[in-house]
Amino acid sequence: MAHETWTIKKLLNVTSEYLKSKQIDNPRLAAEILLAHQLNVSRINLYLNFEQPLNSREIAGYRELIRRRVRHEPLQYITGTQEFWSLDFVVTPFVLIPRPETELLVELGMERIEKMALAPNLSPRILDLCTGCGAIAVAMAKVHPSAEIWATDISPGAIEVARLNAERHGVAERIRFMEGDLWEPFSDQGGNFDLILSNPPYVASEQYAGLPPEVREYEPRLALDGGRGGMEFIARIIRGALSHMAPGAWLMLEMAPEQTNKALALLGSVKGYREKARFKDYSHNYRVVTARKAEE
Repeated sequence: MAHETWTIKKLLNVTSEYLKSKQIDNPRLAAEILLAHQLNVSRINLYLNFEQPLNSREIAGYRELIRRRVRHEPLQYITGTQEFWSLDFVVTPFVLIPRPETELLVELGMERIEKMALAPNLSPRILDLCTGCGAIAVAMAKVHPSAEIWATDISPGAIEVARLNAERHGVAERIRFMEGDLWEPFSDQGGNFDLILSNPPYVASEQYAGLPPEVREYEPRLALDGGRGGMEFIARIIRGALSHMAPGAWLMLEMAPEQTNKALALLGSVKGYREKARFKDYSHNYRVVTARKAEE
C-alpha cells in the first residue's frame, strides 16, 4: 500500500466515500475543497489534472484536513475563508461564519441608503452592530465608497479579524472599529446614524444543545446564543437604537423566521418607530425586520 500511486482522481473518489460513510454533508464537495486547499489550487484545476500523482507530503497533509472535517470542524475554519457578497473573508473560531442569508441585510441597507435624501455634502453614517468578521461593514464600504462606517463587537478577537478583512479589501481607513457590548461604545454620543444593521446572537438558549455539531462545538457561542427565546439582544437593540439614530434613519435586524413577528410587536410597543416591515430571504423565510425612526 505504501508504494501505491495516488492520483487526484483516485484520492477524491476514495475520500468522498469515506466522508459519506462518516455522514459528513456534501462529501464530494468537502473532499474537493480540502484537496484544492492542500494543493493551493482551484477546484477546477483538480479536474484538469485528474491523473496527477501526489507525493507523500501532500497526501499526509490532506489526511490531516480530512481528520479535522470528520470531527465536524467546519470547512471554513479549516480553509480559513468564506465568501460573502462575492468577497473572500478570513474566518477563525473567534467569529461566526457568514451565511448567505445575511446578504439580504446588505441588499436592503444598500437600497435604503440610495433612497435617502441626504444633503449633497453629507456622507451616510452606517453602523454594523455585532460585526463579527466584518462582512457587513466591509460589504457596505465596498458598495458605498462615500459612507462613514462604524463596526462594533464585544469580542476583541472578532474585532481583530474584522480589521484584517477590512485591510484585505482596502477599506480599513473608512471603517472605525470599536469594542464593546452593543451600545456601550456610544454611551457618550448622541444619535446620528442613518442606518444601523445588525446580525446579533439570536439562537434560543434552550435550543442550543440541538444545533449541528459544526455550529455547537466550533462556532463562538458568544455570537450565537441569544438568551431565552433568542430575543435578548434583539430586544436590547430595538429598545436602545432610537437614541443613536438620526431622524428618518433605518434599523435592520437579522433573526430567525419565528422571531420576526415578536420583533415587529416589540417595535410597535416602542414609541418612535414607523414603517415597520419584515422581509424574506432567498429561501423564502422571513429573515430581516426593519423600521424607520420618525422624523422629528
